[in-house]
Amino acid sequence: MATGLISPQNGGDLCAHWADEARNWTSDHSTVWDGHKNRVYMLTDEGKMSCPPNIATNWKKLPFLIQSDIIFNIQYMKLRLFQLLFFISVIFPSFALASYHFSNFRGKPPIHTYGGTSKAPMGITPAQIKKIYDLPADGGRGTIAIIGAYDDGSIEKDLNDFSKQFNLPECTTKNGCFEKRKMSRTIKSNGGWNLETSLDVEWAHAIAPRAKILLVEATTPSGANLLKAIDYAAGRKDVIAISMSWGGGEFPEEVSLDSHFANSRAIFFASSGDNGAGASWPASSPYVVGVGGTTLFLNNDGVVKNETAWSGSGGGISAYEKQPSYQSDYSIAKSGGHRAIPDVAYDADPKSGFPIIRDGKWQTVGGTSAGAPQWAAITALGSGAGNENFYADKALDNHGSYFTDIVSGTNGNCGYLCKARKHYDYVTGLGTPLTVKF
Repeated sequence: MATGLISPQNGGDLCAHWADEARNWTSDHSTVWDGHKNRVYMLTDEGKMSCPPNIATNWKKLPFLIQSDIIFNIQYMKLRLFQLLFFISVIFPSFALASYHFSNFRGKPPIHTYGGTSKAPMGITPAQIKKIYDLPADGGRGTIAIIGAYDDGSIEKDLNDFSKQFNLPECTTKNGCFEKRKMSRTIKSNGGWNLETSLDVEWAHAIAPRAKILLVEATTPSGANLLKAIDYAAGRKDVIAISMSWGGGEFPEEVSLDSHFANSRAIFFASSGDNGAGASWPASSPYVVGVGGTTLFLNNDGVVKNETAWSGSGGGISAYEKQPSYQSDYSIAKSGGHRAIPDVAYDADPKSGFPIIRDGKWQTVGGTSAGAPQWAAITALGSGAGNENFYADKALDNHGSYFTDIVSGTNGNCGYLCKARKHYDYVTGLGTPLTVKF
């Protein structure tokens, strides 16, 4: 890792770079504020960057104490950068995101592991989560499409190892239960996305074991390639629900892309993100059900003691999408006429996470990416799933028959928008499911 300086000495200008680099810093770089020399440094993985003679150009040669000080300042700088960007996005949302466009979008799967690998599954079982959310033990119809990126070469074997462990019906290409569609002849593999694919496919099958699973693999997680995969799934007549367990920052062109979700009979579900408060696409589309996250607290016998908002659950107000009628009719507070996110929620905390198997090894995972495929499976189990019915049901006097209202927990320090509360909130939406019929 090397240090590169952004300062007048090497032709850079912090203010000029701020809008263009802010997003990249948080995902691809680390930043350091040198209070002694009043300069900002970037630590990158590129190895060599020009620096003034008094700045070390090789990270490994820096003394340990200097490295420690830099690492501390990295975290501080990231915190301040997040606070500034969040403030700007709330006050001037279009200005804050003006330099970020669809061409820059790369989907990221919001998945987290808990602990290491094991020989046996650890975490919530299919039977437990069905009991918690009052879902049927068996069933399913139609096809659930999982939209992912890169190629997972072992997914069918892993799926059947998972099925055997939990006494689920066999799901193979041969028996017609499983289908994989690669959007290119040659697609690379990616460990992080493979982990996401395992979660999505295995748990969609766990919740709706009689439904067919269609895995659509985008060539890369670029916005353009993911949309191609979405369009393929949306064009299939057998697909009734589409899961998108990934997301990224909003961009000005997103409204023009709503047609990819609006012109399909399938119901779309997208993870709301795992970084706390903030809107993400595609969950921000009014034609997509945004899925936030909760934490489940269980007794030793698996009975729920409490369910609260998960601190990592994404949510907020869209910078570009106007509020759809199903939300304006429900009267969501403080949305300012814009799309509110998420719509619903599901267990997401890795500490109350889900076991998956890859290459014979079990791992417990969580994140809002766990909720999108399981909500898609709920669609295959029952009827009426979709935002119009969700909000109409929550407005009824007997809304407790449809959702568990999550009334405690936070996902940040942004006041009203970061706190769970009765009816609707920007952390868990309308709540977690208690039925498959809406």
